[in-house]
Amino acid sequence: MISKENNYAFIDSQNLNLGVRAQGWELDFARFRIYLKDKYHITKAFLCIGYVKGNEGLYKYLQESGYVCVFKPTLELPDGDVKGNVDAELVLHTMIHINDFDRVLIVSGDGDFHCLIEHLLKQKKLLALMVPNRKKYSGLLKWKDFLPYTRFVADIKNKVQKKKDPDEDKTSSGHPFRS
Repeated sequence: MISKENNYAFIDSQNLNLGVRAQGWELDFARFRIYLKDKYHITKAFLCIGYVKGNEGLYKYLQESGYVCVFKPTLELPDGDVKGNVDAELVLHTMIHINDFDRVLIVSGDGDFHCLIEHLLKQKKLLALMVPNRKKYSGLLKWKDFLPYTRFVADIKNKVQKKKDPDEDKTSSGHPFRS
């Protein structure tokens, strides 16, 4: 009997979103979830995200796309910026579920996850480290032991990029199977 892989993903949503946008394109989260399932056999994808009142439509879309949203309360700073660092949530939920998955994919370029990546590697639980922005990620994640596990979101851009609305781009035929 062939055993089916049971891999999980833990995603730093802000790092992923900002890392991709800094490269001039937008991620289609639904397509990304399908890619993770097909390529890495991800059965559960935990998306760690700051909760902002008024974004309920976004959260519903993400959940309908197959993500388990792990919400972090946010704070509005005096300058109007919203702060909701999800690092602790990502590490905590990875460790809560460590016995539930075969291997794990971590999506972030944040060096704060160095100790988590190192631990997962020692436990033979690391499937891959997917970095959103090849040009802007922590040197702490560039250790030689991590490099064989490192993947870059830009390398799958054609599979996970948000497609333009055909009404926005008059050069498109509008047909869903034509580029």
